[in-house]
Amino acid sequence: MTGPLSELGVQYENASGQKIVFRFGTTPVLIKLATSGDPFDLGVVPVDVMQDATARARFASGPTTNIARVGLGIAVRSGARKPDIGTAEALKQALLGAQSVAWIPASAGGTQTLRVFEALGIGEAMKATTKAQSTPAELVQAVASGKAGLGIFLLNALMAPGLDVVGPVPTELHQQVVFTAALAEKAKSVQAAQAFIAYLRTPAATAVLKARGMIPA
Repeated sequence: MTGPLSELGVQYENASGQKIVFRFGTTPVLIKLATSGDPFDLGVVPVDVMQDATARARFASGPTTNIARVGLGIAVRSGARKPDIGTAEALKQALLGAQSVAWIPASAGGTQTLRVFEALGIGEAMKATTKAQSTPAELVQAVASGKAGLGIFLLNALMAPGLDVVGPVPTELHQQVVFTAALAEKAKSVQAAQAFIAYLRTPAATAVLKARGMIPA
């Protein structure tokens, strides 16, 4: 959500006069941020964060508000040959045939990637060729520079300079990460936080999400 929220934050600040301070990170980082004791007003996080009991306790009780979802995709270096990934078997062969595959294990996308590997029966085999990255930016750089032949991560994060998106993971293996919003348990700016969450569901905001390769919830 780094790209979409950065863009939407500027738009919202210009329209409302409210100042927003974002802190971005992968799922483990977001869990650590939520449980660190540092104050925050709301979170827009993968649902995996909410499945951590300690992190969930730092948010207000009650239902959360889903904002967007996005599935996994495959990308190659710009100009490189795009492998066939149209079926589960084709994706399996593409992954096994790649000299190296960049991914982000410590993330919601990484969790979904592991599920795809296991569904294809190549979980053990991929350990020899996967190259772990810490952030989406690192993954993009690894593929764009040729250090990794393929990148597998959330589709919208692969829409970056230096990469060509091959396509989404086949329907029969379709995995999606859902991003949801909730107030902090000890939010100080409750009304402002509620207003921003509501803004994320407006037509203007959903248009940005779509343009960024996400599916509005």
